[in-house]
Amino acid sequence: MFTGIISGVGRIVAAHTLGSSSQHGKRLEINTPAGYLDDVALGDSIAINGACMTVTALDLAQPQFVIEISAESLDKTAGLGAVGAVNLEKALRANDRLGGHIVSGHVDGVGTVSHFAPVGESVELRLLCPTPLAKYLAYKGSITVNGVSLTVNTVRDGAQGCEISINLIPHTVQNTALRELSPGAQVNLEIDSVARYVERMLSHMNTTPSR
Repeated sequence: MFTGIISGVGRIVAAHTLGSSSQHGKRLEINTPAGYLDDVALGDSIAINGACMTVTALDLAQPQFVIEISAESLDKTAGLGAVGAVNLEKALRANDRLGGHIVSGHVDGVGTVSHFAPVGESVELRLLCPTPLAKYLAYKGSITVNGVSLTVNTVRDGAQGCEISINLIPHTVQNTALRELSPGAQVNLEIDSVARYVERMLSHMNTTPSR
């Protein structure tokens, strides 16, 4: 479980294939800020661009950790198969502050950046989201973008999908890998878990026969 509050920006420095077919995943080596891994142990969970992964090796001298990501996860996410900057968040402890919102680390879909430009002191980020996720997106609702807990400012449904806009304050831009986004880039999306449960309850009410 996570909160969507990024605790460090790391970098995938190497991506090794685990086999010769498309059914094989990759082993990723990820560098982190100094001291980031001091309280991390083998088997711990770390969200990488919003996807929950398991630490399989540690090198505190680098500092660096290793994960193995399956072909299924690579197919359902963006930005995890090649060298580049990534957002990192360690798993939530029971006594931690919930600064963002409840995040599971399970990616629901991949969105595409349609706009990324300064507006005053901030940056406006617009994302074209997959149509199946549209029903979960709401004005002032929460969404996780590459692991970052963000608030939706506008929602526009269209023929090509649902476009949402988000305001990124300077702190978010400066302290996450979102600063490297540009139009056309793909991002990992996780919907608010509350919206998921509401949909389940409503669908059950509509299908349960009356007595």
